[in-house]
Amino acid sequence: MSALTLTLIIFAIMLVLMAIRTPISIAMFAAGAIGYVMQTGWAPFANFLNNQAFARFASYDLSVIPLFILMGHFATQGGISKALFEFAAGVMGRFRGGLAMAAVLACAAFGAICGSSVATAATITSVALPEMKRHGYSGRLATGTLAAAGTLGILIPPSVPLVIYAILTEQNIAKLFAAAMIPGIIAMFGYMAAIAVYVRVVPGHAPDVDDEPAKLTLHAFAGIAPIAIIFLLVFGGIYGGLFTPTEGAGVGAASTFVAALIKREMTWDKFKQCFYATAESSAMIFLIFIGADLMNSALALTQVPNQLAAVVGSWGLSPLMVVAAILVFYVILGAVMDELSMILLTIPIFFPMVIGLDFGMPKESVAIWFGIMVLMVVEFGLLAPPVGLNVYVVNGMARDVPIAESYRGVMPFLVSDTLRTLLLLFFPAISLWLVQYIG
Repeated sequence: MSALTLTLIIFAIMLVLMAIRTPISIAMFAAGAIGYVMQTGWAPFANFLNNQAFARFASYDLSVIPLFILMGHFATQGGISKALFEFAAGVMGRFRGGLAMAAVLACAAFGAICGSSVATAATITSVALPEMKRHGYSGRLATGTLAAAGTLGILIPPSVPLVIYAILTEQNIAKLFAAAMIPGIIAMFGYMAAIAVYVRVVPGHAPDVDDEPAKLTLHAFAGIAPIAIIFLLVFGGIYGGLFTPTEGAGVGAASTFVAALIKREMTWDKFKQCFYATAESSAMIFLIFIGADLMNSALALTQVPNQLAAVVGSWGLSPLMVVAAILVFYVILGAVMDELSMILLTIPIFFPMVIGLDFGMPKESVAIWFGIMVLMVVEFGLLAPPVGLNVYVVNGMARDVPIAESYRGVMPFLVSDTLRTLLLLFFPAISLWLVQYIG
């Protein structure tokens, strides 16, 4: 059997298992196991399993993942989201489409202490959706805005997918966080601009300017103080050299817990739920790690990834064209896979290929820029049909809105995403500007 045929069989097994709703970690593990055994036999496969699990999970850097997830759950259960939305509504309520813009601002601020897009979307939706409905926003605009704005949870640091990329490619987490900061802010303003254009071009989805908009009060400012303090504490400490990103995640989780206690929102049941949810999410991510490691090892044995890199190199395409093709592939792959699975499965294949190209930049800069580009297009998979996990989450909380309406609602934001991705593709300096100040 040729290497290419075996590679196609491995991917076919994985896709069939995914089609019958097998968890992605199990699908990758089973496909990888079959491919590995077919090439090496049972004894080398058993030896691989014996060593790989410990080698993967003995890494101290991996502890940053559950800590940032726990930080997000403390923020979710701690009543911080309501104060964020009230403040954002006070800032943006005077504009047409102001509550939708306020939801974007609230998601961006919440994303600064939560590394999950789904958690950000669900948390802000629970607060913002009733208010948007009460003020006459259509289900299409309300759910589309909240689903898209939820992606700011991974675009604005801390970002769990970016942490995983850093671990896989052995890059500096702090530098990747710095590189994501400006693209995340551009995304926030891009979404707000999309709302401003949409409510004028397509009337009837948002009310005219509220005659009595929410006002900024001392109470509203006090409500966002915990977010500002936690953000400055965590990222100020990381970039100030006081602690590592992993230690910063621990400080962030502890300070978010204290903030929840001060707000008197953290009950014993909520406290337990935070740890249960963190354990579930971390276990899911780590299982995907194992499945992806086995699958990538099986593919590496076929030598097809190396042959693919050689074929692409022989085409004589410009480096930017190669990266653009990879990004298009990610958009397509996002229709059937979640963001973490995509990163874990594809980065070991694409990263060496991209690093081998000449962009006229240092290799570290290329690695950081490529990580931000991957993060940009991974976001598409959270919004685009037929999967669109964020859309499903938000639509599930708005039971009176058809799912088709929610997908129509995210279209203006996908246009904004496309424009931003092209901007960052052709101007890497935007992502790398802050990185130069990190020692």
